Amino acid sequence: MFATLNLSESEDTNLTSADTQMLLERHRPIKIGIISVLGAMITLGNIAVIMVISSSVSGWSRNSRYFLLSLTGADSAFGLIITPLNLCVSLAKDYSEGPDSLCHIVAFFNATIYSTCMYTLATISLERYIAVFYPLKYSSLMTRRRTLFLIAFAWCFPPFLLVPISFPNGIIEVHFSTASLVCNPSYSTNVVYTLTLTCLIFFPCSIIMTCANLRLWFAAKRQRVKMRAQHLGRHNRPDVASRVLVPVMTVYYTCWTPCMAAIIYNAISGNRVPEWMEFLVVWLPTSNGFLNCIFYFWINRSFRRKFCLLFQRLCLTLCPDLATALGCTASSQPVVWDNNNTFQERCSSVSSTCTLITLASDTPF
Repeated sequence: MFATLNLSESEDTNLTSADTQMLLERHRPIKIGIISVLGAMITLGNIAVIMVISSSVSGWSRNSRYFLLSLTGADSAFGLIITPLNLCVSLAKDYSEGPDSLCHIVAFFNATIYSTCMYTLATISLERYIAVFYPLKYSSLMTRRRTLFLIAFAWCFPPFLLVPISFPNGIIEVHFSTASLVCNPSYSTNVVYTLTLTCLIFFPCSIIMTCANLRLWFAAKRQRVKMRAQHLGRHNRPDVASRVLVPVMTVYYTCWTPCMAAIIYNAISGNRVPEWMEFLVVWLPTSNGFLNCIFYFWINRSFRRKFCLLFQRLCLTLCPDLATALGCTASSQPVVWDNNNTFQERCSSVSSTCTLITLASDTPF
């Protein structure tokens, strides 16, 4: 996604290029502000998630917490690594400068964290699928060793695939993009390698997530129809499966598909998309690090209750007067959980799976 100026162009074309560069320079503060706000949102959201899942949450097994911690780590890297690295490069890099070693390193970290996030989402969908469709075999299928192996694979396999990007004068070129303010590989310089990456990262993860969540969605629909036929459910019961599974997949494809399409387009045609479209498709996957906090954690009722409890304790510790004014009170009584709800929560790993089992519950998710 890098465009070099043709020195043999006419004077009018050179004037147009100069105007374009001035426009890019004018847009740079706006883009830096957007990136900074996005990084802050991702960091704060995942700090809250880490606070909760580092302690015990009702209904979340040990394996589930491992997978969710892995997802939180990948999402946190968006705010703690991706955003600061690219902001530093965008502030220090001049438009006239070409590729360098720093750009290769930054591009390697960008691609690695993006890929790790996709692999982690795929492993969560796989674990969720096994938890619902093979509950009696779950302990034997998802042992602690296999869980850690899947997590290690999600973190170690992407660097192995993407390590050629980190070498200057390697198999693919890397340039600083004036539109997206990141160091992007020039995918057209090695079409075979680019298509290989998409076939080994994006498409397998998308297939696993789509198949697993579709099976879960159809199972929830069949269960809902069956319960209606037996008059076990209320007619006004919300369609919780669609309320959770559909947004999860919609957000995934909305965040990742445009970026992958732009990569394939650049690799095949050698052209890049317009300025703001490039900025959007490059940074849109990063926003998935914040949206995951909502769809994989905040929708879960156990997570919300535990967060409120920790927030009250924190307020009472740091600002007791303010906490009292806000109505926060210390309570030594343990949280009482409904037995039916506890069983339903334990049957799954994350909120979107819990809803498949809680269709008979009187209290919506």
